[in-house]
Amino acid sequence: MSERRGTDRRTFLKTAGAAAGATALAGFPAVLRAQTPAFKVGVVHPVTGPIAEPGQACRLGAQMAADAINAAGGIKSLGGMKLELLVGDTQSKPDVGRTEAERVIGQGAQMLMGSFDSGSTAAMVPVTQQRRIPFLVDIAAADPITANVAKAVKEGQQKVQYVYRNFPTGSSFGRKAVQYFGEIFHEAGVSPKRVVLMYCNDLFGQNNAKGFQAAHAAAKPSWDIVDVIPWPEPPQDLSTEVSRAKAAKPDIIAPITRPASAQLLLPEIRKQRLDILGIVGPGSPGLYEAGQLAALKEDLEYVMSSLPWANFKNPRTQKVAEDYLKRSGGKTFDTNSGYSYDGMMLIADILERAKSTDSDTIVEAIKKTNYTNGLMQYAGPVVFNEIGDNPNAVTTMVQVLGQKPVAVWPKEAALQKFVFPRPKR
Repeated sequence: MSERRGTDRRTFLKTAGAAAGATALAGFPAVLRAQTPAFKVGVVHPVTGPIAEPGQACRLGAQMAADAINAAGGIKSLGGMKLELLVGDTQSKPDVGRTEAERVIGQGAQMLMGSFDSGSTAAMVPVTQQRRIPFLVDIAAADPITANVAKAVKEGQQKVQYVYRNFPTGSSFGRKAVQYFGEIFHEAGVSPKRVVLMYCNDLFGQNNAKGFQAAHAAAKPSWDIVDVIPWPEPPQDLSTEVSRAKAAKPDIIAPITRPASAQLLLPEIRKQRLDILGIVGPGSPGLYEAGQLAALKEDLEYVMSSLPWANFKNPRTQKVAEDYLKRSGGKTFDTNSGYSYDGMMLIADILERAKSTDSDTIVEAIKKTNYTNGLMQYAGPVVFNEIGDNPNAVTTMVQVLGQKPVAVWPKEAALQKFVFPRPKR
């Protein structure tokens, strides 16, 4: 009998305790009663080393987007799940990029985004494929990054492609650059004949130079590429390369640069007094950051380059750019911050449609993407083709005017009229 009473007492206390606990919890907000786990995104960029400035812009752009998504209620189809960024630093070194990818995945990253330079991005790809972690390439142009994986899946060597890119490829950089060169020359009423292509000899530079030459050969424009001059990246001195370019008697210098090489190349062109109509790049991430403008000053004035750029005619872009200006200490919302911002917004869109955190379900949602709210200049909605690339990711011709980078071509994207040929010095 005493045993029965003891059991009844224990049952009563357990039931009463549960009821009291439920009553107490009822007075707390729902978020404290059932906290939804965060979805962890490994955001890996070069925030130290020679390409630290664009990498830092990428990280801030990604963080701003995540903050906006979380403030708006998180991923609603997943119960308001918030995004948590696990940040990594490639230190501008491909081998470190691979290590950082492994590290953030080990810390629980369920998806990756990165990583600006093609070398580091390519080094991260095998990790994401092996670990079955979806990887959205926000910035990196080398075609093989996605093409090699797509080929391996098609041939049955791998089952699923986890790598997708929302950024123009090196070959698309080349096609748009050749197109814009011809249109700008025609609009300006000038007929340059001799173009010297100069490029940084890393994966990005090699791929973009190859794309530009292939596009030129296919288009057969009225101008010729009379010399192709690579340099080791980062370079120590470019006087020999510029002297060789000068000897080719160019009308146009077409550089593909990194920030460190631009700071050597452009002053050297001025020092050697090249008699040219202008400097028009097929794609140079070293020509528009605040640090470059401060370092190069007048050497950057009137320089044009075909770049992925923000659509500043979009009021939403203008608002985000104002916020970015404040949070960055006065820097321009540009290629890097813009594509990383759009990348994080894309991840949120993908998760909303996937309604799951399962890797393969996320991949299926990526394939069905049709995103129209991007802030960058696109030729249509963000979609992904059979290679895993967005064919609507396009470049804009940007020119430094009054020490500010501004869109000047094509006309539908331009905020100012371009200046070409450049004024004589």
